[in-house]
Formats: sequence, C-alpha cells, structure tokens
Amino acid sequence: MDRFNAILPVEDYLAATNVLFYMNDAVTQLLEHQEEYNQFGVVRYFAEYFTSVKNGNHIMFREYHYIRATLHNRSSFIRVFWRCYRHIGKSGDLLSMLEYSSLLQLLCPDFPVELVKSTARIVLMDDAVDCLMSFADFLYAFQLQFYYQEFLDSVLAIYKDLLSGKSSNTVIVPTSSSIEQLPLLAVEENNMQEPTGGVEASNLADCIEGLCDRIKQSHPSRCSMAEVLEQSHKVTYFSFLMSLSKEDTVNHDIGVLPNRADILDDPEMDQELEKLISQISVSPGSSGSAVGVLKDVQRKASPRRSIHHRRRMEVESDGSTEETDSSEN
Repeated sequence: MDRFNAILPVEDYLAATNVLFYMNDAVTQLLEHQEEYNQFGVVRYFAEYFTSVKNGNHIMFREYHYIRATLHNRSSFIRVFWRCYRHIGKSGDLLSMLEYSSLLQLLCPDFPVELVKSTARIVLMDDAVDCLMSFADFLYAFQLQFYYQEFLDSVLAIYKDLLSGKSSNTVIVPTSSSIEQLPLLAVEENNMQEPTGGVEASNLADCIEGLCDRIKQSHPSRCSMAEVLEQSHKVTYFSFLMSLSKEDTVNHDIGVLPNRADILDDPEMDQELEKLISQISVSPGSSGSAVGVLKDVQRKASPRRSIHHRRRMEVESDGSTEETDSSEN
C-alpha cells in the first residue's frame, strides 16, 4: 500500500495501518511515565517508539491485550518467540504444554494458558495435552492458532454445529471476538469429544467458504484450506488445523517464519551473537571488560528505557540467550 497514493482515502490508510492505535498507545505510555521520558525528549521518544514498532520489538513484555490487538503485533510476537527459543529446536529438546506456556509468559506475563492448550491440541490431536512436543511442531501450530484466533474460533463453532447434525445452511457463526470469550471457548474445545470419523470434509469446506464471504476477520487463504479438506473424505477439527499449520502457503502469507526446513537457521542473530562473543573474548580474564561490552551493546541497541521495556530482551543481540537461560532454570 502506497501511503502517498492520493486515490486511497486517509481514513482507510489509517485503519489499515493501525496508526491511530499505536499513536494512542505511545501517548498513553508517555503520559504515564513522563518523568522517565523527559530526559530523552518527546521527539526522540516518539522516534524510538515507532522505530520499535517497525522493527517488531515493541511487544516485548507487554500485556496480552496489546500483543493481540493488531496483526502486526501478533506476527511480531511470533517472530520474537521463534528467535528467542530457536535453540530448543537445535538441541532437539521436547517440551510439554506447560513448559511452552512458561516460555511464552516470559515474553508476555499474562499470556493465557488456554491458548497454549489449544495449540497443544492441534499438535497432539486426540492425545493427552501433557505429551511432549517438538519446537517446530509447536511453533507452526502456535502461529496458526494465535494469528488467526478469531477465525478459528468461528470454524470451531461451525464444526461443533456440524457434529450435532445441524444443516450447513443454519450454522450460527459467533460475531464477537472479545478476549473474554477465549477462556470459555478453550474450555469447551478441550472438553470436546470428537467422533473418530469427524465430519464430512466437503460440508466443512462449504461452510468455511461461506464464512469467508461473511466476515472481515483475517483468515488463511481459501485455496490452502480447500486443498487440505480435499485430501480426505472426513476430517476432525484438530486434524484440519494440523494439516493447515504445515501448509507453506499459510506460512508465507503470514510472512514471519522461514520454511520448516530452515526453522533452525537465523543467520542475522547468529552473526550478532558471534560478534558479541568475539568482543567479550578479547579480555577473557577481565570480567569488568565483558560487562562493559554487554552494557555497551545494550545501550546501542535500546537507548530508550520505558517501563514496559525495563526487562526487555534485545532479540537482535544477547537478550534472547539471557532470557532463555533463565527459563531453563
């Protein structure tokens, strides 16, 4: 979208880019912590804030309602989660649902456990949610669940109606996507006993097609969902989501994570870490110099010290390693 294109109405541009949302949050943070920001100046504060939004580091340690408020926030959070805990996949560790929940809460203290349970059900389907999961399986399922949360809630409602024998023409789709509904939906989802055969894939495909026509929520591409549903005669809700989470088209549309084959590679971060290690190793016998290097890197990477960034991990440098080590302990 070209912001200088005169054909695009100003209101549409502001709505599409969520500029007013971020401006409101920036002003709110400034008013709440103005004494802390006075030393930097208002101009520099706004420059730092919107630079962090552009780079995707603005969601660090923010409240859940903030990180889920826009699609950019959601994709930024997914990217930060991947970069912070990529080493789990490299080491081949398998973690439980509660362990993944703890890792997410290190980045967002009030991240709901219910959403992590929903992700675990996608990976494990009919197995117990306390089974161990690989990092890659959890990551791609989490991406799908978190990014398209409202749409998947609607699909779940449709699926349950089809299970109960309702006509596809009378399926009721929930219209509210408020956060208060999430615990209730998650409890119902986790208590749902799916018949072994699931529902007719063609019926579910027709309902989803109609859903996409009616709603304005972001959703996976219709082609991707149609291809998944064409692969079998019957499908369960969680098997449908598991197959969808493995679709390269879905991953490409979100545009945050690399392909599954490259999920353990992050050359940019590796280069930053190698640079940091080489700087520290210059004076291996001097702990003071090492601390000085770390402070210098942190100062260059994040000059603004806001309240909600005091514990901020600098994903581009050494913060991810530091935070992950604490999670392992």
